[in-house]
Amino acid sequence: MILNIILLVVGFVLLIKGADVFVEGASKVAAMLHIPQIVIGLTIVAFGTSAPEAAVSIVSAYKDTAGIAIGNIIGSNIANVLLILGVSGMIGVLTIKKNTFFIETPFVIVISAVLLALGYFDGNISFTDGIILWVFFLMFLYYLYRLTKQGNDGAVDDVPELEENDRLWKLILMIVLGIICVVVGSQVTVDAASDIATSFGVSDRIIGLTIVSIGTSLPELVTSVSASIKGKNDIAIGNIIGSNIFNILFVLGTASLVAPNGIPFASNFLFDGIIAIGSIVMFMVFINKKMQLRQLGAFIMLLSYIGYIVYIL
Repeated sequence: MILNIILLVVGFVLLIKGADVFVEGASKVAAMLHIPQIVIGLTIVAFGTSAPEAAVSIVSAYKDTAGIAIGNIIGSNIANVLLILGVSGMIGVLTIKKNTFFIETPFVIVISAVLLALGYFDGNISFTDGIILWVFFLMFLYYLYRLTKQGNDGAVDDVPELEENDRLWKLILMIVLGIICVVVGSQVTVDAASDIATSFGVSDRIIGLTIVSIGTSLPELVTSVSASIKGKNDIAIGNIIGSNIFNILFVLGTASLVAPNGIPFASNFLFDGIIAIGSIVMFMVFINKKMQLRQLGAFIMLLSYIGYIVYIL
């Protein structure tokens, strides 16, 4: 048991650090090739924040632990809103941009409902479902691209810039090491999480919704809390909303495309999906006329997350 817990922690560290190294290396190589920063931000950097969830879900789908694959995504989305925005909002007052509130946040509700419909009615996220999710994903990328063309720099994450001592061979080595860390980390994480679930006699769904989802959401937690401390409130919220969109459309969309027989969708996930949608609605309700999330609302969100975890356990 202790060994599995250690392996789980090691897996998370490899996932998170591997994603960071990959993003830095790949972004700088792209810059060397004179690819516009907008394109780099919308692809490489955006992918990096969802790399831990993507790796874990894809590996889980292949290893027949679908509960971890889907639980990881739905659990991460719930944790992103209730836990991370709850903590960040208690540190400081968070301000949300109007386009994020009126367009991107409702979009999360729409695609969450689409995911539940696709999975619940046939009990499986199939190859065809993956194509549908990817169509939505491409639509979202186009929307972001349009925002950046209009001069909205907040539409993409910060892109690492080239430095004087950067060399192509070093950057390629970073990319390779980053990919290796993400792949190995995902394998270790899934195996350890599955063994822990077996040891405690709980389902893969519960492990995916709790330990794995919180672990793979650590990059978002660090980014949002750091942004909140620095007063960059719109980054704190935008990071979370964007991550939730990527998790559903890119991560599950890709996982279902590469999984041999699709990803089984247990009926219990309907409840968790409704909670995920409810968390977004709750967040929107707590936004006041000044487009701010106040500390009281953030505190209630955090309490709600604790209540949800206690309930499913």
